[in-house]
Amino acid sequence: MALEIDEGNLKKGLLGLVIALVEIIQELLEREAIKRIENGSLEGREIENLGEALLDLKSALETIKTDNEIEDTVDSIIYGLDEIVHEAVEKFMNPLEWVKEESNERKRRGKIPLLNPGQRH
Repeated sequence: MALEIDEGNLKKGLLGLVIALVEIIQELLEREAIKRIENGSLEGREIENLGEALLDLKSALETIKTDNEIEDTVDSIIYGLDEIVHEAVEKFMNPLEWVKEESNERKRRGKIPLLNPGQRH
C-alpha cells in the first residue's frame, strides 16, 4: 500500500506548526517585556522600540496566517500543545495518580502493572 501525501495539507501543517511556535515565543517575549517594564529595567525609548517590534511581529504573523489560510490550523496546534502541557503538569503535580493511570493502562493492555512500594501480587 503506497503512502499518499497531500502536499497542500503538509505545507499548511508545517507552516502552521512554525507559526504556532513563533506565536508562543512572541507571548513569552511579551511577558518578559512586561516584567522588565514593571521592574524599571527598560528606559522609555527601549520600551517604545520593543513595543513596536512586538506589534510588527504580531502583524507579520497575522498576515502569514491569513495569506496561507492557516488560522484554524495554528489555533488547533496551540490548543493541542496547551493540552499536552496541562497533562504533563498534572502528572508532575500528582505522581501517584499518574502511576495509577499507567498501571491501569498496562492492565488494560495485558501487561504487568506498576507496583507501589510494599505492594505484592
